This record gives sequence, structure tokens and C-alpha cells, in this order.
Amino acid sequence: MYPTQGDTSLLIEALRREQPDPGSRLLDLGTGSGAVALAAAELGAEVTGVDLSRLALATAWANARLHRLHLTLRHGDLTSPVARHSFEFIVSNPPYVPSALDRPPRHGVARAWDAGPTGRLLLDRICRQAPRLLTTGGVLLIVQSSLADPASTVVALHRAGLRAGVVATATQPFGPVMSERAGWFEERGLIAPGERTETLVVVRGVRP
Repeated sequence: MYPTQGDTSLLIEALRREQPDPGSRLLDLGTGSGAVALAAAELGAEVTGVDLSRLALATAWANARLHRLHLTLRHGDLTSPVARHSFEFIVSNPPYVPSALDRPPRHGVARAWDAGPTGRLLLDRICRQAPRLLTTGGVLLIVQSSLADPASTVVALHRAGLRAGVVATATQPFGPVMSERAGWFEERGLIAPGERTETLVVVRGVRP
């Protein structure tokens, strides 16, 4: 499994600032190891985690048992397993690293980060699908890299009917995956020559 990174911590911090009421329904899209889902459960939310990876879901289940917390886990592609449900909160830390491949990998650990040439293959889908599942006043939190154009996320959420903006940022050095692709990022104009940091961004959308 892909280990917890700075983006996960930033998303958890943003969620804690929301102070969800006990019993709030929360959806974690792409739950992975369940780190964000477990943080939400600790806050008292009723958490549903969705992931396309059965290994990720097994890991999230084991982590929930270890921490004696309850998660409802569903296998499937983004919102498809919960399309008939609604939530007060939706959170997501999706793959967002730009990749030379036009499609996400079907197998392997790179599914946790590869997201097409713009890094937006999953981000754009979440911006279209997730707002439909929010209750009135519901909050969507998405964490992503500056390399995947946060402004496009804000615009897409506005188009989906949400009030949206950036609510948290953090700058960090490139990790191994980003460092390996730094030359390609430079060629595509995603970073300046010699730049080896990225800004992590949490975008917040609210259903009026």
C-alpha cells in the first residue's frame, strides 16, 4: 500500500476544522488505507469509504479493526457504489500526479498517484460527480498538487453549483515519484527549471 503522505495530513487538518457533528454522513472517495476515513470516524462521523482497489479496502478494514472504529467500505469506481445516497461531507485525496500515460494504470501501486498528462483524470470526474451527492449545506474537500491546476478544480465546482475556494496550502519538496518526473514536468512547463517543490492545496466546495 502507498504510505500516508503530507497531502493526507493536510486534508485531515481541513476536515477537523469543519467540526462535523456526531453522526454526520461522510464519504471518502478513494479511501486507500483509510487514514482520512478513520480520522473522520474519530470525529464521530458515519463514514463510507469507496475504492477501486480491493487491496486498499482490505487494508482500510484491517486498520479500522486495529483502531476499533467502524467504517462502511464499498468496492467500485468513485461515486458509483453510493449513487443513491447523500452525504453532509465528502472528502477525497485522489491520484493527481501528471503522467505520460493517457489513462490511469489498471494495476499496481502507481494507481495511487498517476492521473494522466494534466493530473486531472480523477479530479475532473470527482468535480462532476461528487456535488450531486451533497446535502444542502454539505461540504466537499479535495486535496491536490499545484501541478494539477487547482484553479480548474475551483471553476469545475462552481459550474457544478458549489461555492468553492482554496482553504489550505502547504509546500513540500518533491518525493521520489515527483523527482523522477521532474525533467518531464519541466519539458511540459508544469514547473520552472530546477524547481523541486510542489504546493499541496485543499479545495473546499459547499452546496448552497
